[in-house]
Amino acid sequence: MNPSASENVNWIKQWARLTPHSVAFKDGDDGRQYTYSEAFHLAEKVSHELVRRFALIRGDRIAVLATNELETIILFFASLRIGCVFVPIGFRLTAPEISHILNDCEASLLISQNEFSSSVSSVLANLSPALTKHTMSFEDFQKFVDLELSTLRRTSGRTRHDRDANENFEYDYAIDDPCMILYTSGTTGAPKGAMISLKMLHWNSLNTTLRLNLAQSDVFISFLPFFHTAGWNVLLTPFVHRGAKIVLTKKFDSDRVLSLSSSEGATILFGVPTTLEMMSRSSHFRTTDLSRIRYAIVGGEPMSIELIHTWQNRGISVRQGYGLTEFGPNVFSLNEEDSIRKIGSIGFPNFYVQTRIINENDQDVPVGEVGELLLRGPVCTPGYWRNPKATLEAFCNGWFRTGDLVRCDDEGYFFVAGRKKDMFISGGENVYPVEVERVISQHPAIREVAVIGVPDPKWGEVGRAYVSLNQDQNVSAEALRHFCQDKLARFKVPKQILFLESLPKGDSGKVLKRLLREIS
Repeated sequence: MNPSASENVNWIKQWARLTPHSVAFKDGDDGRQYTYSEAFHLAEKVSHELVRRFALIRGDRIAVLATNELETIILFFASLRIGCVFVPIGFRLTAPEISHILNDCEASLLISQNEFSSSVSSVLANLSPALTKHTMSFEDFQKFVDLELSTLRRTSGRTRHDRDANENFEYDYAIDDPCMILYTSGTTGAPKGAMISLKMLHWNSLNTTLRLNLAQSDVFISFLPFFHTAGWNVLLTPFVHRGAKIVLTKKFDSDRVLSLSSSEGATILFGVPTTLEMMSRSSHFRTTDLSRIRYAIVGGEPMSIELIHTWQNRGISVRQGYGLTEFGPNVFSLNEEDSIRKIGSIGFPNFYVQTRIINENDQDVPVGEVGELLLRGPVCTPGYWRNPKATLEAFCNGWFRTGDLVRCDDEGYFFVAGRKKDMFISGGENVYPVEVERVISQHPAIREVAVIGVPDPKWGEVGRAYVSLNQDQNVSAEALRHFCQDKLARFKVPKQILFLESLPKGDSGKVLKRLLREIS
């Protein structure tokens, strides 16, 4: 084992020593909470129980199918103690999708909640007997944790034996070993398992702490699912590194998040434009005490200037950001004072992140031109789990290919132009959907918009815009096209506009364009 691996990410051990009684994790739904000392003790006990019951060893994969629970966090730190690889699975996936992940990662243990038992039974019946040798209900796992916690609290802390044993609580990893596998959405085929290393966790938390000025007194309401990188690494793991407090809720509910932000004294708010827009439409938005929130962090897609103004009128500045599962994920951040002047910008790269913008010939593009974003730094994935072909394709001479198209202005601010695969060519001209979406979103009647390219016999491809309207607002397709005409070149103005009640979204709140392509 490389000792530096344990030193770099054994955060709960350090905070259990420094601030043992500080609350680390709290369940915002039922009020249960663990201090750093309790979390450390529980991770130690769970790691021993997993080895005793299932004979897990370094490198084994532990798959988890559950909603957001406090015990999942304990399980992750326990898996680090053993040297296992943690694999969270999306609880909204179908049986074939779950089967693909279990087959691909070859999990030694699957821990799943009873509510997903029908899907799990179907999956296990069709898996090879050599795969997923052990299963455990999440409810049984919770009972074990509850029993250990009760014993700990009844004895008012650890025994001398516990203290001596826990001095040897180290993580059995080398710094570049994968400690987690997060499966991508699979928009271009079967989901790939992006490997997350201890090195990535360490440097991402440092980048985040430096860029966002995190403090031990910070409080964060976490609602994004644990099978998404944002659920772990946008703020949860950086907050643990900083010894701060995380309040967990199982799902996003605008009223609930507002209430928790007030009652728990949240200092930083994170979401995507969709979740912040839903919170702004809540009847409690104007009256909830949000005075402790320093700023809101927004990722996933650009936020409209109207929505930015809405939050600023509540005294909360917005920091647009950018990241991806395979790198960071906290890569770019826009200073809050630039949120209006540089609307749509993702700001500057965070610490220890190098960037390039290249054309199709892998040459750097001039300032202001659009090209593919390449990244390099210690927060980069080692690759895709047992997929050397995908790993090779993801890199260019040591740089990670993001697949995202960006431009950089003459002040050094970066702007996302769209996904490389989303760009379409109309009459020989490149059209970047994000640019069109940004213009349409400025119309006061528009609540949501997404643009894709569709085949056209004359132009090759033309734009099709899917829009949903604000309540009690109305606008025609022709009026929207007219609104765009003095803001966009003619070839960029969508030829087709479809109205939907709402746009389809994934678990992170991002619009799923692959589903829009099925709507004509």
